[in-house]
Amino acid sequence: MRHKSVSYAKYGYIFLVPFVAAFLFFSLYPIIYTLVISMSDLKGVGTASFSILANPFQNFINIAKNELFQKSLATTGIIWILNFIPQMALALLLTAWFTNERLRVRGQGAFKVLLYMPNIITSGTIAVLFYSLFSYPIGPVNSLVTMLGLTDRPYEFLRDASVARGLIAFIQFWMWYGNTMIVLIAGVLGISPAIFDAAAIDGANSLKTFLYVTLPSLRQIMLYTLITSLIGGLQMFDIPKLFTNGGPDNATQTASVYIFNQAFTGSYQYNRAAAASMLMFVITAIFSGALFYLMRDKDAQKAKKQRKLLEKAAALNGGAQA
Repeated sequence: MRHKSVSYAKYGYIFLVPFVAAFLFFSLYPIIYTLVISMSDLKGVGTASFSILANPFQNFINIAKNELFQKSLATTGIIWILNFIPQMALALLLTAWFTNERLRVRGQGAFKVLLYMPNIITSGTIAVLFYSLFSYPIGPVNSLVTMLGLTDRPYEFLRDASVARGLIAFIQFWMWYGNTMIVLIAGVLGISPAIFDAAAIDGANSLKTFLYVTLPSLRQIMLYTLITSLIGGLQMFDIPKLFTNGGPDNATQTASVYIFNQAFTGSYQYNRAAAASMLMFVITAIFSGALFYLMRDKDAQKAKKQRKLLEKAAALNGGAQA
């Protein structure tokens, strides 16, 4: 007697409809429109009419050759690296501390809330806070270093390119390490306890368990963290714009700040801003794809290839016998 199977797949498609509709209207359409603008001569506020250039890629060529855009890309990369490396290191250290069954840290909930709190404060608030801390000539930091005798007169922190970059990197690190920590802790909690029990039976200490059990099991979670941090780093705008406005001498002008300045200052070159945006889209896609490839599970890939070869061999043998 045949039983009629029930398919619930249609309900999944129904739940996907709101997301797909929102994506098409708020994401896909703006991307396509930005691509069209990047190939046009659209400039100026309130301009509605524009035409496609004779060479549609001329704006891309001009932007790619622009020294200020190249400098903004380098600045974006430097600030991201300076904040991501210590962010990941501290997040991993805190993750190992909170998830260590031997330590059994008390009050974990309160610690996690305090460490995550910078992430829920708005970027504008944080930019104003740090600008006030490092303001010149009167500010808490300047008052402190003067009182301690480290300098005989106030120092213009935001006029020093290296210091300004370092401060922005520190702000980004301070804002996001708590979020990274929470994601990594969630990943550790998803690992089967049997693996840790087996490591303990084999005599592995806390350090070896973390290095040879926890870290390999967190490969996919760390890839997710790396990709999201990379995308956020390439789109870094709020802090550099509100904290230093890209200064001094464009030393903290990231790619997003450069795009904003192209579109909404001076001659309002929407076409050049759109071209720069599309270039950043391509750069982000390339780096993300490269990271996915480099951090892929090689063992799983080998097992998949071997399974395909076995299936192909079995099919050939079946055909030969027939």
